[in-house]
Amino acid sequence: MTDSIKDMFDTQGYVIVKRLFSEEEIDRLKTEAKDILSRNAVDGSGVYLGLTAASPLFKEAAAAPRLSRALKAILGDDVVFLSDKIVFKNASTDFGSPWHQDYSYWHGSHKLSVWIALDDATPENGCLRLVPGSHNETVTHDGEAPDDKGFVYRLDEASIDASRIVDFPAAKGDALVFHDLLLHASYPNVSGADRWALISTYKDGRQPDPDYSWAHAAFALT
Repeated sequence: MTDSIKDMFDTQGYVIVKRLFSEEEIDRLKTEAKDILSRNAVDGSGVYLGLTAASPLFKEAAAAPRLSRALKAILGDDVVFLSDKIVFKNASTDFGSPWHQDYSYWHGSHKLSVWIALDDATPENGCLRLVPGSHNETVTHDGEAPDDKGFVYRLDEASIDASRIVDFPAAKGDALVFHDLLLHASYPNVSGADRWALISTYKDGRQPDPDYSWAHAAFALT
């Protein structure tokens, strides 16, 4: 099982983990996230960083045994959680994410991100779009960012080979583990309903990195 996870990840730059969390576990996480957001200032980007720093429930989720096994199959036994964020898309934050690679935001060693569906995700409500195999090279992020919706590093969609794009519709509790060079984006949420996701970032603890100011809740997985 661990060999197949590693082989799949090395080939396409991501692995899908179905039903990583139960519906009941996801409901508790989303309720906790809403409580955290209600007590903190949030901007119009539809993103809030630092759930584990604010909640033991999110720290527990970040080290869930099944997730830890998948991460260690890819990175080895020394896995470090760095940080997490909620992406909340609803009727007021309905824009899609532009094409990008996460590596542009941190550099250093390559990281893994884990995207977890807190609601069912479809093309209508903003599911992810991926380019399998795109994790093998760094691309120049020269797309314009005229809005205030984050993603200062972005690509012009015209530079993406449309024939290689695959959608990632997900049921709540499903997860996508992906390389920080994997090209990805999301559809806009035109459904008028919630489409929330939790995204956590991990690294190989043996690799040197700068001190990231946003990783103040970092911890090693056991």
